[in-house]
Amino acid sequence: MTSNPYTKIKSNSIMTASPQELTLMLYDGAIKFGNQAKVAMMDKDIEKSHNLVMRVLAIIEEFQLTLDKSYEVATGLELMYDYISRKLMEANLTKDPEMLEEAIGFIRDLRNTWKEAMQLTKQGAGTSPTGESISNLTTKAQ
Repeated sequence: MTSNPYTKIKSNSIMTASPQELTLMLYDGAIKFGNQAKVAMMDKDIEKSHNLVMRVLAIIEEFQLTLDKSYEVATGLELMYDYISRKLMEANLTKDPEMLEEAIGFIRDLRNTWKEAMQLTKQGAGTSPTGESISNLTTKAQ
């Protein structure tokens, strides 16, 4: 049995990633699965689109479950994740690619914000209004 080198590389990147990088990977995965679901919806592949939307929902639910509610930002994120989840479920029921794109757009915005926070942290400029480093906040927000 030969092993796929791509699978080994992917597995290694996941195993060695920081919590912040794993969160970014999850956002990327949600966007990827959402885009694939949109294509499947347009192709009228109901089963495939359903399975892909469910993968996106699973990622969003994981984000919801791991929010550290001791931070004010968690309330806003929780509301955003709830809205995204409802849009995903509605898009899945109606097979509406435009509604799905709306949810993907919000996920993309969250991903870009997360990426920017990671970059600020690496530059050493990443502190919250309370003076706590973004890396501490992002680790707790997971």
